[in-house]
Amino acid sequence: MTEPVAKIAVVTGAGSGIGRAVALALVKAGFCVVLSGRRVETLDDTARAAAAAGGRTLVVPADMTDPASIAALFERTVAAFGRLDLLFNNAGIGAPPLPFEDVSLAQWQTVVDTNLTAPFLCSQHAFRIMKQQSPRGGRIINNGSISAHAPRPFSAAYTATKHAITGLTKATALDGRAYNIACGQIDIGNAATEMTEPMAAGILQPSGAMLVEPRMDVSNVAEAVVYMATRPLDANVLFMTVMASQMPFVGRG
Repeated sequence: MTEPVAKIAVVTGAGSGIGRAVALALVKAGFCVVLSGRRVETLDDTARAAAAAGGRTLVVPADMTDPASIAALFERTVAAFGRLDLLFNNAGIGAPPLPFEDVSLAQWQTVVDTNLTAPFLCSQHAFRIMKQQSPRGGRIINNGSISAHAPRPFSAAYTATKHAITGLTKATALDGRAYNIACGQIDIGNAATEMTEPMAAGILQPSGAMLVEPRMDVSNVAEAVVYMATRPLDANVLFMTVMASQMPFVGRG
């Protein structure tokens, strides 16, 4: 086992989009970041970008629908660094936009496994590490969504999991209190990533209209997560919403 270098963070879904932006921002803030995701080639791209900025990373591919793969991720982290200071539960997926009654059980379960069960399992592993290490404690940040507050049309599975993440965040923050483990949630609206590119062509609104929605640079999200991550453990950002100011969220529906 090697000695810890700076603070150690695990970021899931670190190969692209919000995960990559946050991982690189954490590296810039002095963290050593364990990059996790399904595709090793995109994780390697993130690692190269971090190295070019003078940062240190460890690539650990993991399947968030496989409990054994999740366990191996945290085993590799402890073996390499001896501790864990931050977990960013970022990986997530949506189901195809279908009428409510047409969403299949398999589609529902895949979204639940990735968006809810995986953050629960990752947080369990982080809890065990953070309770036992010295100094004790750490921080968990969950990627919620604007959909943790209000749904888009045809998004039952995604919306249900993101509402559930809010409950998981509260329970984690409460149960972690005795062990100096803080937990917070960032709810993001329309960050400019590959996932939100369809918004540039128009996306379905509750009225049935198609509307081009404004997006914001993903750096706004990365900077917000770094702010949450770098609070001393006697302070916690329990919930933060970062959104494109002109997006049709307030009053949605």
